[in-house]
Amino acid sequence: MLYHLLYPLHTEFSVLYVFRFITFRTIYATITALLISFILGPWLIETLQKMQVGQSIRKDGPESHFVKEGTPTMGGALILCAIIIPTLLWADLSNLYIWVTLLVTAGYGAIGFVDDYLKVVRKNSDGISAKQKMFWQILIALGAALLLYNSVGFDTRLSLPFFKNAQPDIGMFYIPFSILVMVGASNAVNLTDGLDGLAIGPMIIAAGTFLLLAYLAGNANLASYLQIQGITGAGELSVLCGAMVGAGLGFLWFNSYPAQVFMGDVGSLSLGGSLGTIAVITKNEIVLVIVGGIFVVEALSVIVQVISFRYWGKRVFRMAPIHHHFELKGWPEPKIIVRFWIISIILALIGLSTLKLR
Repeated sequence: MLYHLLYPLHTEFSVLYVFRFITFRTIYATITALLISFILGPWLIETLQKMQVGQSIRKDGPESHFVKEGTPTMGGALILCAIIIPTLLWADLSNLYIWVTLLVTAGYGAIGFVDDYLKVVRKNSDGISAKQKMFWQILIALGAALLLYNSVGFDTRLSLPFFKNAQPDIGMFYIPFSILVMVGASNAVNLTDGLDGLAIGPMIIAAGTFLLLAYLAGNANLASYLQIQGITGAGELSVLCGAMVGAGLGFLWFNSYPAQVFMGDVGSLSLGGSLGTIAVITKNEIVLVIVGGIFVVEALSVIVQVISFRYWGKRVFRMAPIHHHFELKGWPEPKIIVRFWIISIILALIGLSTLKLR
């Protein structure tokens, strides 16, 4: 909005020419998201406490979690506001990629909101059924995938990291592949959200990584130099990624151990969906598996646990997702959180290394 209002005036006020630069708008989208989080955060937490929107704790979970019973949840609404508002203010709103990503972010946030509302406010322990949740996630992802597939110049080639000329064209199969990435990323982040700050930390790191990847993909000269797929218009997603980083940092202020508020499904589903969509647009779907390795491992631990118990009657882990396994082994919660953050930083660096290791 500010871009469209102020940049056209640069002919009269030369200082406004700065709005042309994605880097400038990304920085201020990040700062705006932080300010929104700091301003609205205390009010939201107080409101949720008054409404008694408190977290329910699994009775079969670690005993240390019982003290968290009643902690306000649905704090992901704060994250959504801190992503959407700065993006609308600072991004070029004529960019299709911005709107597609916001569509998935808001859509998945709505699914999470309804699920949280049913569980916490209406005291329906089941919330939305798994089948219903998956149906709506796939439907929203399908809409986004079709918009991208039918957009002018959209490339259906896969980019394989570590291989210079390996870019297989999968044609229409890019649609189901995109759906898999968006839905998979959304649910993986959702499964990771089990300890104070555990999900939002790696999310900030991943968003910062994709901020750089989006900028490079959208810059024809840099993309050519690095021999990666250049995506016209993808650079604008840096502004949205900046808002995600700012929103994540602002939320972490309140979500760090011991948490004052939890994000709930409204936050985790929307963040994962947004990250998956950005990966699809920038052709970094495989790199997402590396950068978001923590999310992947968390999701795989649940899959392995379910399959093992169903077919062999044995548990591979003491409890899934895997962060609970380490809790039951005696690791203090802060130690698990920080170690997972460290691993996320290492994985992000490995993901960025694929830009040159080709």
